[in-house]
Amino acid sequence: MSSVVESVDVAVPVRTAYDQWTQFEEFPRFMEGVKRIEQTSDTMTHWEVELAGVKREFDAQITEQIPDERVAWTSTGGTKHNGMVTFQRLDDGHTRVTTRVEVDPEGIIERVGDKVGLLKVRVKGDLTRFKEFIEARGTETGAWRGEVNRPAP
Repeated sequence: MSSVVESVDVAVPVRTAYDQWTQFEEFPRFMEGVKRIEQTSDTMTHWEVELAGVKREFDAQITEQIPDERVAWTSTGGTKHNGMVTFQRLDDGHTRVTTRVEVDPEGIIERVGDKVGLLKVRVKGDLTRFKEFIEARGTETGAWRGEVNRPAP
């Protein structure tokens, strides 16, 4: 399994950054390769992605969500994928967004992409586009302020 950690500082309050991140169906606007996300319940999403010409679909479950702090997820079928995004208040108008993503590459194309660091480049680019997206808007497109408690071990 490949793991990447990347951060970006955005010039919006932590609430704005967090609220925008809860709008999963907006991810295709700033995440390369994400074609569509459908939120099917408070804790389930269905993803359609295309990476290096390879199309994949999978479901992901939100395993933890704490407003203005973090969102964690894991895939429930198909591509093995999990991660967490955290939001750190830097001051009233700035937030550090840190993403940790783990993916189990499938097939030769994904393994080669993994070896050359494609996941790191992709995550860094997605965060840069998130920064551009939210700073240009200055406000979130929506919000979900509910909590999802981490499952007991």
